[in-house]
Amino acid sequence: MTKGIDCSTPLNASTAKALAQQGFQFVGRYLVPENYRWKRLTLAEANVITEAGMQVISVFETTANRASGGTEAGKADGAAALKEAKLLGQPTGSTIYFAVDYDAQPKDYDNIERYLKAATEQIPGYCSGVYGSYAVIEEMAKRKACTSFWQTYAWSSGKKSGNANVYQYKNDVVIGGISVDLNESYGSEGWWNTKGEVVTTMSQDDAVKIIRFLSAAWFASINIEDKNEFNRLANEVRKSAGIPIESSSK
Repeated sequence: MTKGIDCSTPLNASTAKALAQQGFQFVGRYLVPENYRWKRLTLAEANVITEAGMQVISVFETTANRASGGTEAGKADGAAALKEAKLLGQPTGSTIYFAVDYDAQPKDYDNIERYLKAATEQIPGYCSGVYGSYAVIEEMAKRKACTSFWQTYAWSSGKKSGNANVYQYKNDVVIGGISVDLNESYGSEGWWNTKGEVVTTMSQDDAVKIIRFLSAAWFASINIEDKNEFNRLANEVRKSAGIPIESSSK
């Protein structure tokens, strides 16, 4: 599990350093057009976050219920998000989340799905994600509307989705003189930095499941080269999940 924050206030070197010193490892910031400059992520700020040793999570949100606008809204917002991502140099392979920042109801789900799928078509090379309540995360995961999921505790009645890559659990905490929301993450967040790196991680539960299959193949193999290769692959999985690597001998 990794600690992080999101905020609407742009960070400077001082606030980024204060957050990093408290152990936060990622910052969720808004990937929005210039007319939302009061909360807009800029390249200068992304550099500051990177220099402080933290990662960036990009989220597109203009208005809270924008995703209820369906296909046409999704097309427009996806295109706008792509333009901002390119201006920032956000590397392909990372994720752009699209916000459903209200208590969406079942009657809204079809339009939210259309919105997300339309937005995804506009961001080639990037992964798409959704920010929203437990119900939104569960429903959009079931519908395969996107591939990454950022759940908020709001409107979630204490429920926590097993699909969540990121979980926002508290709002309006003042750190370093600014108001932030607290988050934790569990792997495959799709975050990035201005060094051009897409920092990928894997949950330890998923890693253990994959390693079991590789271990079975290791035991079944009679060739030392094959055993070494299965061990190498297992160690790559371990590294991505923060698990200590192991030697090939068992």
